[in-house]
Amino acid sequence: MKIIVIGGTGLIGTQLCNALRQRGHDVLAASPRTGVNALTGEGLQAALAGAEVVVDVANSPSFDDAAVLEFFQVSGRNLLAAEKAAGVKHHVALSVVGTERMLASGYFRAKMAQEELIEHSGVPYTILRATQFYEFIGAIAQSGAEGDSIRLPAAALQPIASADVAAALTNIAEQSAANQTVEVAGPDRKPLVAFVRTYLQHNGDSREVIADAQATYFGAPIDDQSLTPSDDPITGTIPFEAWLKDAAALH
Repeated sequence: MKIIVIGGTGLIGTQLCNALRQRGHDVLAASPRTGVNALTGEGLQAALAGAEVVVDVANSPSFDDAAVLEFFQVSGRNLLAAEKAAGVKHHVALSVVGTERMLASGYFRAKMAQEELIEHSGVPYTILRATQFYEFIGAIAQSGAEGDSIRLPAAALQPIASADVAAALTNIAEQSAANQTVEVAGPDRKPLVAFVRTYLQHNGDSREVIADAQATYFGAPIDDQSLTPSDDPITGTIPFEAWLKDAAALH
């Protein structure tokens, strides 16, 4: 199949393009770097010619509330209109577990707006909501930094390796559109602070991690259900500690 990956040169997109090519698909990694810009519309029509599947894993370059909302709404409208014109049979989009529960966050409001555009577009679709990536644990730790300590919510997390997200997207891209939302999460569910402690210990960081029920997640309050999947997600195969060892071996 001809498959277009929007955001195909990023963390998820690069792994996804490689996996799809290994399975014999004709894959275009579409991003501003390769002359395809969903935000401006540049190169979209030409890129989508003859495409059967489009996978959108692009992310906003800015996380300011207004900028991120504009990114997902404008790029989403441009992309879906181009897909309708090209006769694309399946739109696959990567979103975030807990979107509807995290609307206090501007980023999650923007992802909800993106999902709603997809659901009402008329293009057959599958939305894959993923939990937070292992690659993001360091940023979560830094968000709670206060001198020699890190203060974070006590809530549960079930993060996932980006490689497992790419694998799930690869499988979904080869299937018919489900016209529904599915979830993918890592194999381990623990308090958020447990993942951060393991991450810091692995990196020789001696700061104390404090579980604080009043602490927020990037400004939004969370509980055990906020960022964890429902009962039957697709489950990744890579445990966090194994990922840490592999990531260290690469450097």
